[in-house]
Amino acid sequence: MEDYQKINCTVETCEYNNSDIRRCELHQINVQACPGCQNGNPEEESMCGSYKAKH
Repeated sequence: MEDYQKINCTVETCEYNNSDIRRCELHQINVQACPGCQNGNPEEESMCGSYKAKH
C-alpha cells in the first residue's frame, strides 16, 4: 500500500475538503503562485490550484 502525504485544509467551500476532519481528500494538490503577488508574504503569494467550489 502506498502512503500519501496528509493535506490539512480549513477551506470548507472547496469540494475536496472533508470538513469533519479538516483534510483535503485529494492525494496531491497543485500549489500555484498568485498572479502579481510577488511580495514575500506567504499568505498572499501562493494559493491552492486544485480548489474547486462546492455545488
